[in-house]
Amino acid sequence: MKNIGQTTLPDRLRTRQGRRDDGVMGTMFSDAESSFVGRLEELDLIGTALTRNRMVTLTGPGGVGKTRLARQVISFGLVAAEDGVAWADLSPLHNPDLLAATVADALDLSDHTPRMPVEAICTWVGSRRALLVLDSCEHLLTECRDLAGNLLTACPNLLILATSREPLRLDAESVVQIEPLATAEEAITLFADRAASAGSPLKDDSDRQLAGVLCDRLERLPLALELAAAQLRSMPLSQLCVSPGEAVDLPPAEGHTAPRRHAALRTTIGWSHELCTPLERLLWARLSFLPGSFDESTAWQVAGGGPLSPRRVTQTLASLCDKSVVMRREGTYRMLDAIREYGRMWLADLGAEQDIADRHAEHLLARTRQAHHEWFGPAQRDWYRQVEILHADIRLAADYFLATDPASALEMIGYVTFFWVCSGYLYEARQYLERAIRLLPEHGDGEMWAQGLWSLALALTLQGEHETARAKVTDCKRAAAAALDAEALGRAAYLDGLLHLLEGRPMTAANVVRSMNLGTAVSPPGQVTAATALCRLVQVFALTGSGQLDQARHEALALREMCAALDEYWTRSYADHQLALIAVLEQRPRDAVRHARAVLDAKQHIGDAFGIAMAMDVLAIALADQGEAEAAAYAFGAATRFWETVGHPQRGTPEMASLREESEDRLVRILGPKPYALALERATTSDRRTLMLWGAHGGPLPKT
Repeated sequence: MKNIGQTTLPDRLRTRQGRRDDGVMGTMFSDAESSFVGRLEELDLIGTALTRNRMVTLTGPGGVGKTRLARQVISFGLVAAEDGVAWADLSPLHNPDLLAATVADALDLSDHTPRMPVEAICTWVGSRRALLVLDSCEHLLTECRDLAGNLLTACPNLLILATSREPLRLDAESVVQIEPLATAEEAITLFADRAASAGSPLKDDSDRQLAGVLCDRLERLPLALELAAAQLRSMPLSQLCVSPGEAVDLPPAEGHTAPRRHAALRTTIGWSHELCTPLERLLWARLSFLPGSFDESTAWQVAGGGPLSPRRVTQTLASLCDKSVVMRREGTYRMLDAIREYGRMWLADLGAEQDIADRHAEHLLARTRQAHHEWFGPAQRDWYRQVEILHADIRLAADYFLATDPASALEMIGYVTFFWVCSGYLYEARQYLERAIRLLPEHGDGEMWAQGLWSLALALTLQGEHETARAKVTDCKRAAAAALDAEALGRAAYLDGLLHLLEGRPMTAANVVRSMNLGTAVSPPGQVTAATALCRLVQVFALTGSGQLDQARHEALALREMCAALDEYWTRSYADHQLALIAVLEQRPRDAVRHARAVLDAKQHIGDAFGIAMAMDVLAIALADQGEAEAAAYAFGAATRFWETVGHPQRGTPEMASLREESEDRLVRILGPKPYALALERATTSDRRTLMLWGAHGGPLPKT
């Protein structure tokens, strides 16, 4: 982001966003897709603090608007962060051991090395001028304090903006206490906006006077005002103004005397709870177990049962959205932290926590099992999206299973590892798999054990620990053979072949997968399975690597056609990668560019930073061969950007190294060293989305 200069904050806001007729500010980042009101003094104070301190923490009670303010700081460019902003939402995180991994994910790191995530973050950020937002730190204070201290020490230009109910207590920390809305006018404006959204706009001065009384009683706390306004869907304002007095209250934290604004929020939440129907209260309590965003299927399976049939869950969920107890956005749902905490209190009072935890874990195991079995086919793209949405839930279920049923933990994480690799969760996949294996007998058996070993071997392979990975592949083959599991044997052959490819032995790789007969031992007659496709992909790589280009092209085209017919993306993208490389080797740059762009188009649906980096390299080489020197240099810069996110220098199969080196040397001669370096820098400082769109679709080089 660019520095916004010395104009006053209100002028900056009006210049960048404009004003609506009612004086309410708009916001690009609102959690509820609603307007942002007031807070000019607070925004100015935060902006000033960030120019003088490298870490600023916004503190205050739940519901006061800390997250909204942090989003506004970014939206209005109140901090110079030329190299980007990373937002780490910590509210769904229950396992403190995964804090650094969560921050790495926020930074778009897909580290494929054995390093600890903190080291990967420090290396990636380096001297970049970036802003990291740590949102909702209060339940991880010690861990956030340690991580922030390490990052501030190792990354001299990094700024950190944190939100927490209490300070992190770092020496470098500047604390900005966020209070409720400063004036009655701001509070009434917010309430009026939310009342209009609820279909009950304030009609006249009398309504505004009533609203003013209500806002004062609720201490002008933004979340309390939003919850109150939502009740206008079911009662008139006059009744609303006399209701929030005696209500079920949240018990204050032990050892603390809560100020009145805390009581205002607790009273309003309790009052909203009292105004809910019995079914709404029951669903609220059950949904409060979910750690973050959830879909309707998860709501049915985890929170349904008894009087809550699937149809009633759907209806009741809609009612809770109308009451602002649940937020709905783009097909998913979420509770705000303070509302979730209230629901968890009621869930505990119902004595239902254990039952919901069991149901939640079993539901996640069933969903991941289905994702695994449907990975190769038309549901693949949707499953990548679903597994991403379920990420916090999978973590929570895995932690639960590690304590109660390690075999199920191994099975579940084994099922999602191939998805998690593309999503950047390689480190945590390995951590969960190794923990589960340590908790199980030394020699397991069955499909679950073979899948877990295979997934761990995959993680080790991608982290470059080939010798250890090969030992796990051997164990996987043994377990699969004992279980008479042909599909697991095929997957093991794929991974064995991949290791040989990465180590420069294409003919050995071909022999490994050829021994599976590519459709006889691996899959039933007439049926193509994931293992079949993976083994065929290794064969294509092996043929290319050994110079058998005609046969490689024939096999790659057949594999791509099969995958396209099934609307499958992952295998198809790597078949296109090989077709691009084959076209480069056969001096057909136009075809090479077309196939490389097809890879990147497919990767937009499933992620996979490693595969994206490989595709960008091939695209750069093809563009150079086509005479588009500046575009080729930009593509090499894009490749560098993605290789950095996986923590490796340029990698891939060995034959790529000489092609890259020759192409880069040629570009330096054509453009000159300095223009070539500038083209690289132009790409490496661009955001991932810009690079992906250009890589997939071409066109003019993006402007920075």
